[in-house]
Amino acid sequence: MVRALFAVARVHQPAVIFVDEIDSLLTQRTDGEVEASRRIKTEFLVQFDGAHVGNPDEDRILIIGATNRPQEIDEAARRRLIKRFYIPLPNAAARQQIVERLLLNQKHALSLQEMERISLLTKGYSGSDMDGVCREAALGPIREIPPNEISSISLEAVRPMSAADFQHALTQVRASVSENDLDLYEKWNQEYGSLPQSIVRE
Repeated sequence: MVRALFAVARVHQPAVIFVDEIDSLLTQRTDGEVEASRRIKTEFLVQFDGAHVGNPDEDRILIIGATNRPQEIDEAARRRLIKRFYIPLPNAAARQQIVERLLLNQKHALSLQEMERISLLTKGYSGSDMDGVCREAALGPIREIPPNEISSISLEAVRPMSAADFQHALTQVRASVSENDLDLYEKWNQEYGSLPQSIVRE
């Protein structure tokens, strides 16, 4: 399967191979590791090397891995991933932009000032956390619909999302990244990151 993945990428190049949660595929190898897992890692590294040793004009494959556990990636894999970028949590402006985009096609009555307030109240939230907040807030108007009307009510009859819905959502959806996690990420970035960054927390 790993060989097939890279073969398809070569056929359709220029191509991007994106591996989400790459730590689950390329964890550090141990003596008690299952043979099948070891073979998958070895094959991936072999194919990874093959994608970079050919003629640059012929092989145009970009390999990207994402993880929130960089410290668990195998050393051999880390050496091959030459560019290593730490993407910090979104700041207030970015969080506001996330909310604005998520509500772009949603029925809501929030002003820009209220969206800005939401962004300030979500300090330490990740992009995924912000998505969770918006999803939880979207359930506010739905919960007010009587059970016997839920199957027949029209979309126009559902009230728009309000700031109060977000206030309630913030009591249900908490930040998922701890201070200890952030310290680990920053330490790893200082040791292995491609670009030294001074991360300023809000």
